[in-house]
Amino acid sequence: MSLFESPFFQDAFSQLEAAGAVMKMDPNVLERLKYPKRALQVSVPVRLDDGTVKVFEGYRVQHNMTLGPGKGGIRFHPHVSLSETAALAMLMTFKCALVGLPLGGAKGGIKCDPSDMSRAELQAMTRRYTTEIAMIIGPDKDIPAPDIGTDGQTMAWLMDTYSQLNGYTIPGVVTGKPIAVGGSLGRAESTGKGVVFCINFAYEKLNKQITNSTTVAIHGFGKVGVPAAHDLHAQGAKIVAISDVSGAIYNPKGLNIPECTEWVKNRKLLREMPGVEHISNEELLELDVDILIPAAIDGVVTSENAPKVKAKLIAEGANGPLTHEAVDIITANGGLIIPDILCNAGGVIVSYFEWVQGLQMFFWDLDTVNKKLHDIMKLAFDKVWRNSEIYKVNMKQAAFITSLQRLEGAMKLRGMWPG
Repeated sequence: MSLFESPFFQDAFSQLEAAGAVMKMDPNVLERLKYPKRALQVSVPVRLDDGTVKVFEGYRVQHNMTLGPGKGGIRFHPHVSLSETAALAMLMTFKCALVGLPLGGAKGGIKCDPSDMSRAELQAMTRRYTTEIAMIIGPDKDIPAPDIGTDGQTMAWLMDTYSQLNGYTIPGVVTGKPIAVGGSLGRAESTGKGVVFCINFAYEKLNKQITNSTTVAIHGFGKVGVPAAHDLHAQGAKIVAISDVSGAIYNPKGLNIPECTEWVKNRKLLREMPGVEHISNEELLELDVDILIPAAIDGVVTSENAPKVKAKLIAEGANGPLTHEAVDIITANGGLIIPDILCNAGGVIVSYFEWVQGLQMFFWDLDTVNKKLHDIMKLAFDKVWRNSEIYKVNMKQAAFITSLQRLEGAMKLRGMWPG
């Protein structure tokens, strides 16, 4: 698949062009943002437990680094491709610019199924992949982080491998590490916490409050969905449906979120959970709820099922869960969408905090992390809301406009070499 073939990349591309047209962006700057700065494809040979060697495809794409070093996760998933990775790197550029971070956009991944691999195989694959991309990453170049199929342990292996290659410990090469090796308090739950911050900001603008009658459905009860569910549950909201890859569970009276969390923590599938109604992931997206949080993968709401979405507030916890067409349909039907590059930016914000703390070798307490996260997200949300009113566009377009305003200014100041 070529770089521009995937629907996900085409969707990100069209959103960039649409926002650029509305704000009358300099066409020369817009043209540069359509293409990644660098795309690396690598072979990752791994000796499996049975003695055979399997070669996996790996990628690292750096989209734009005008504002600083690249920043973006590493994904282990069977559907990883160069095109998807390029699209995600582009979104990371816009996300970092939107929330005011001194970072650019990057993304990486390996096409594999981590659920079918042993710990030893995953470690070997991670370390070999790190070796293959080591020439383009580093605390001053490009800082990876966890994503789908990767976690703190993956980042610890990556950090250790990079450090071994350089002869000394370099904690700042990745973020999302365990606390014991230089991670930040609050990083694990930061994306979900940021989603809930944005939901509260939106409700404030709408003169609403979250109460025990507020109903919520979460598509993807994982790294983003679990902390978001806990925070909303703590505020009194009624989480009526959650899902994982196996399907969704539903209870109109509200699910027992601590019980559900304990169930999935023990690596059990939701489809096996007793005492609840089982529905499909597709049915969850169409439930009559106040708030819908798509927090799993991209492209789950399209032009086909968007007319059936009943939630009036949609918080994009995942990257690109709504297609460009779906956004237009839901907005026309009166729905408010908190866009992904704003809504799920909590993860990259606290990753930035971790990076800064690692460089300084001085670490903050949890209250400091959460306070700084709240303040940065509030400032970004208010800018997007204001641009939505100024340009008379939906929040999705307004988020891109806000991001592009910062990028255009910086790219013009730096110029182009050679001119």
